[in-house]
Amino acid sequence: MFAVVTPDTIHLPPGAVIRLPGSWQDYQALNEQLGDRSSPRIKYRDGEIILMAPLPEHGRKVSVIADVVKVLLDHLGREYEAFTPITMELPQKSGIESDYCFYIENWEAIAGKDRINWGVDPSPDLVVEIDITSYTDVNDYLSYRVPEVWLFRKNQLVIYGLQSDRYTVETSSRYFPNINVSEVVTECLKIAYERNTSTAIRELRRKLASEN
Repeated sequence: MFAVVTPDTIHLPPGAVIRLPGSWQDYQALNEQLGDRSSPRIKYRDGEIILMAPLPEHGRKVSVIADVVKVLLDHLGREYEAFTPITMELPQKSGIESDYCFYIENWEAIAGKDRINWGVDPSPDLVVEIDITSYTDVNDYLSYRVPEVWLFRKNQLVIYGLQSDRYTVETSSRYFPNINVSEVVTECLKIAYERNTSTAIRELRRKLASEN
């Protein structure tokens, strides 16, 4: 099955990544053409438009890791807002769709809002990205000053923290400093694939409760 990108049709087989030269106006036109479709995903940076059709495993891993974040936040009694999918845009500069994002420290600033005004409203505190097709670049989030990005790549979770004007690999999450989130995510994904997601999440809740 071949990829097709025309003014009338956009179709990518699962796992395909297409890079096209294009302007911000071209990106906006393709976004409008895609409408509410969840696939393909689209991003814009530096005069380039990138389209990607996620593989089935992509959605499953996103769901499990997002559930892990919610359980950990609930365990700590933290309030939050969560979004998926969400398109982050800085006109003429950047456009990106994160897999999942969380407002933790800034949840009150966007609570109840149907639209987020990028550049005015705060950016998410935590973004979760699954990279199976080399589509994701953590530096895409520099312009938005996202404090922390979790990137799951090659069956490993890497935590990136914003330090001044760049991202650095961190050994722990600023939101869960006393929890080995990489270990938790790995274990939950293992259980989810061997059994199912509900079992993985129940086991995580049980483990956290037993440690209190």
